[in-house]
Amino acid sequence: MEFRCIPQALGEALHDWSGDTLAIGVFGGTDGTLSTPWQEDLDTWLGTDLLQALGDRGFKGKAGECRSLERLGQQPRTLVAVGLGEPENLDLGALRSASAAAASAAAAARAEHLALALPTANLNGAAAAGALAEAVRLSLYQDQRFRSEAEPLTPPRTIALLGLPAGADAGLEGLGARCAGVELARQLVAAPPNIATPEHLAETAAGIASTFGLELKVLERSDCEALGMGAYLGVAQGSDLPPKFIHLTYRPAGAVQRRVALVGKGVTFDSGGYNLKTAGSQIEMMKYDMGGSAAVLGAARSIAELKPSGVEMHVIVAACENMISGGAIHPGDILTAANGKTIEVNNTDAEGRLTLADALHYACGLEPDAVIDLATLTGACVIALGEEMAGLWSNNDGLAGALRAAGSAGGEDLWIMPLRSSYKAGLKSPVADLKNTGPRPGGSITAALFLQDFVTKGLPWAHLDIAGTVWSDKGRGQDPAGATGFGVRTLVNWVLAGAPLGPAS
Repeated sequence: MEFRCIPQALGEALHDWSGDTLAIGVFGGTDGTLSTPWQEDLDTWLGTDLLQALGDRGFKGKAGECRSLERLGQQPRTLVAVGLGEPENLDLGALRSASAAAASAAAAARAEHLALALPTANLNGAAAAGALAEAVRLSLYQDQRFRSEAEPLTPPRTIALLGLPAGADAGLEGLGARCAGVELARQLVAAPPNIATPEHLAETAAGIASTFGLELKVLERSDCEALGMGAYLGVAQGSDLPPKFIHLTYRPAGAVQRRVALVGKGVTFDSGGYNLKTAGSQIEMMKYDMGGSAAVLGAARSIAELKPSGVEMHVIVAACENMISGGAIHPGDILTAANGKTIEVNNTDAEGRLTLADALHYACGLEPDAVIDLATLTGACVIALGEEMAGLWSNNDGLAGALRAAGSAGGEDLWIMPLRSSYKAGLKSPVADLKNTGPRPGGSITAALFLQDFVTKGLPWAHLDIAGTVWSDKGRGQDPAGATGFGVRTLVNWVLAGAPLGPAS
């Protein structure tokens, strides 16, 4: 799939492009009127009143609406009208959704050469080009690995972005690397748990290290025992599969100005343990409980190819399964984490925070300038925020703001949530330093407060709960149905920006 910008006024650009499918962005007003900034150019080029033809076919211009018009014996043979909603609502997110819808329609029409004419006048040209191209590629992603007879759609071979300003093609730089990281994360999350095992995650990290020259250390069970990782190993002890503690390192050429650690929850299957997940709890989908590890490994794959200067990046994954066996932890067991804190396990299905406790302590020992963890941690976050945005907790306002901006630029929405210290009382245990779960109200907040106990005091830290966003049953925007790869774009954008921080709050 080849992308190029044609930085001319649309009327001129149309004469310099030849292809079979043209997608046009059309605004729809509340009064039912249709508009596009290029109506005169389009009507002259096509020899017809396009908006009248669309209106006659019931097209309203609503955001996400798509209508294809076939023109037999003419070029382009297919016109795809993409609704943009009201003009004042146009932003990068709307562009992403529109270009994804257009790309899907073009692929269904077996387009070979697609042109996108979407208005970007009030947006940064390079940012718009990047968003358009990224949405096209990611929306056409397909995972056919586990089908005996694959039936892939045929994506367009070339995509021209029309009507963008000069210099907009800078937004296409690194597109392949960024999308490859998201696609890797999607593959990891979508793979069944008999494939995406802890060992498979370690092998994936080894492949990234070998291909791009990164450093890799994999700690085995005995290594983790020597480091006192009782919380992580407590979760792992019920499985026949050995745990793998993964530490992947990217070092830039030249001076290091910022050292960061990205920690991803790596529970490759979560049965719930003796607090077994029951019918209706989506136990069959618990292959995606390693979505945090997929995100950080996907980010590592992108960053390894992009090779940004100044930022040293450490990727940490405490990979294991949460299973039931004669050796599994019991509800009521007390575990000792690597920092010496004791934890009463009052719910074996709150296992992710136990693995992250030791992973965060390890990451802090690397003396980074910031630590970010990503995890499919709580159903409570899904109840609070739904499936279109992830929760963000941080002890540093500047870091939280930078991550939110990085997510927005990549089409990943984050909502800043409170770290209310008084809620920590719900984690008090009568027999240990703390319990691994608090009361039902505010469950995502107490989970974040639990994690904070294993972060060095004063160290900028952020926790992203991606439980609602890691998977989409029906697809949304640029993400087709299935694994979304959520988190990769946020992390890559943040690292490429120099991993900006701010004063601790």
